[in-house]
Amino acid sequence: MSIPARMSGVWLTGHGGPEMLVWSDEIPVPRPGKGEVLVKVLAAGVNPTDINTRVGWYARDDDAEGGGWGGALQFPRVQGGDLCGRVVALGEGVEDLAIGARVICPVNQAEPTPDNPMGFVAIGSEYDGAFAEFCRVPSRHLHDVTASPLSDTEIGAMPCAYGTAHNLLTRSGIASGERVLITGASGGVGYAAVQLALMRGAKVTAQCSAAKSAHVRETGATVIEREADLEAASFDVVIDIVGGPRWMERLDALRPGGRYATSGAIAGPMVEADLRTIYLHDLTIFGCTHQSRDTFAELAAIINSGAVRPLVSKTYPLRDIAAAQDDLQSGRYPGKIVLIP
Repeated sequence: MSIPARMSGVWLTGHGGPEMLVWSDEIPVPRPGKGEVLVKVLAAGVNPTDINTRVGWYARDDDAEGGGWGGALQFPRVQGGDLCGRVVALGEGVEDLAIGARVICPVNQAEPTPDNPMGFVAIGSEYDGAFAEFCRVPSRHLHDVTASPLSDTEIGAMPCAYGTAHNLLTRSGIASGERVLITGASGGVGYAAVQLALMRGAKVTAQCSAAKSAHVRETGATVIEREADLEAASFDVVIDIVGGPRWMERLDALRPGGRYATSGAIAGPMVEADLRTIYLHDLTIFGCTHQSRDTFAELAAIINSGAVRPLVSKTYPLRDIAAAQDDLQSGRYPGKIVLIP
């Protein structure tokens, strides 16, 4: 296809509210360099991390200007980590992908250094992402999902949520027959974790609001109310994306030798715990952000098999990103919201 010089998309012009998201029809189309690929965006999911990045949530209170954990962003930035796209141009040296291939990539992309072997960069944060008609991605981070029976929109809902969920399950080592509690189970990551844990043969208890529980029940998981009390020492593993004031209750719900894995804090990042519970019960805690290429490749194989299907509640034209993010924050929709360029 002919590659235009300019494209339409959304600039993030600084930290702040939705007014910092600016539509433009004059964004330069990037040209792929050595080892890079130009991808035409077919669909792009909306995620809490997009909003967190926009408002500066990842910055420590004493390091707002420096960017905190994520480092300082360069503005303007095209956000968007949930990419489903079509390869339209190859940079020098790219031989493992073909023009026309449908591709995805992880949001957090491993870029180890001698000083930081678990280093990574994030698409839509450290470099421009999928909230535009085209994006440029290093070929080593792309995975071919041309064979998948899922639609572009469905696949566009999966890299962040399902990549995060698969990483949580992999890091915590969930095995067949284990009893697993998954919080926030009606949302993108939680629902993905329920599906993937059931695939592993785990006995899943999903915790979510009653109003959004119908699709979670359809998976076959046991569903309990978001505010339900948890029985002590009743789970082998807790997969938690909620955090907040009930964090200690989830640790108490683990059996001795249990594992806790987290990748989010939608109910609040500041928590309190009794350290005696952690060391006297020999608990293991996993923080899960870094994803190895092999871990995401396993997810790509699952997507190509069509073994799981995401719940997409609503789609929006890319131009309506502010409304889409407002709907995401409101929590009125289960599953995922996806933008279409």
